[in-house]
Amino acid sequence: MKTSMTRQGSAGNVIAALCSFFVPGLGQLIQGRPLKGLLHLVVDVALWFFLLGWIMHIWSAIEAARFEPRP
Repeated sequence: MKTSMTRQGSAGNVIAALCSFFVPGLGQLIQGRPLKGLLHLVVDVALWFFLLGWIMHIWSAIEAARFEPRP
């Protein structure tokens, strides 16, 4: 059974998405997915060398907002 904090669009996912928009990977870390968060952060840093880090900011926020844990 899903709780309101684990559904797509829930308050928890919205907060995680906002966190990931400002610091890629932070939202995933808040959701309890440290490896995914670290991956987002590392890719973001790498992309900023090519001035494409903004893409990772957007992708990280969308991915955190759409997260639904497996039952």
